[in-house]
Amino acid sequence: MTEVMTTTVESASKKVSISRKLPTAIIGERINPTGRKTLQQELKAGNFDTVKSDALAQIEAGAVILDVNAGVPGADEPALLVQMIEVLTELTDVPLCIDTANVKALEAALKVYSGKALVNSVNGEEEKLETVLPLIKQYNAAVIGLAMDDDGIPKTLEKRIEIAGKIIDRATKLGIATEDIVIDPLAMSVGADDQAGKMALDAVEAIVKKFGVNITMGCSNISFGIPDRELLNGTFLAMAIRCGLTCPITNPLFDEVVTSILAADLAMGRDEFATNWIGGYRKRQAAEKNKPVSEPS
Repeated sequence: MTEVMTTTVESASKKVSISRKLPTAIIGERINPTGRKTLQQELKAGNFDTVKSDALAQIEAGAVILDVNAGVPGADEPALLVQMIEVLTELTDVPLCIDTANVKALEAALKVYSGKALVNSVNGEEEKLETVLPLIKQYNAAVIGLAMDDDGIPKTLEKRIEIAGKIIDRATKLGIATEDIVIDPLAMSVGADDQAGKMALDAVEAIVKKFGVNITMGCSNISFGIPDRELLNGTFLAMAIRCGLTCPITNPLFDEVVTSILAADLAMGRDEFATNWIGGYRKRQAAEKNKPVSEPS
């Protein structure tokens, strides 16, 4: 039987543990300017109001880690990412997931972050393995490994497993603990490929069985281009949790998503006395009661 691993991520004063023995750890995806023109303009102007409001709203909705991305076209990404991290660490004690493909930005962020960050991400490309993994070791971070390499996103399950193994092997050879490696098997849109969901679920199950590591995915990807996205995202999340997903990167502001995660945790025996489920129910009831009543037309 594969060992159940625990990955820890920390702020200066708070630790979050990720494990298949514990409730699912939601990583909030909202602090990301990709495709958000208003947020991009705000960040260029040094305005962090939306970053703050997104952070607090996601925490209230159930996120226990916040993904932070500063990829604004034309901006100084290292400087902006550092600013965003400083703003967020003053605002909340929730640990951060540093999301960047820019190695200079990553190092700058790790230098100022107080705690043990989760880094999003490395992959199987040689250049990434050689530049990102030493920083993970140097700053005692945890890292997400994407199951893709120089040839792009693999079309076969076997290749995704192979790349996951390569990342784990290279990381552990540098002295990074296996528990500090979280693999992302990659969820792609079922709108483009109706087998993409099954491929992702099979990959989660196979990678957990072979390596025992914790698993993340950008779960909103599964529904891109499909109607009723939140329903599909929630259903996929519940299935992925059953397969071994432990810390999805998703939008907790959608009730369907959070409710599906709470239901999966309860059904999997990870919610003692149904405490989280009942808490979620009460929160939904309160929100329903506080909804403004629309006047009849």
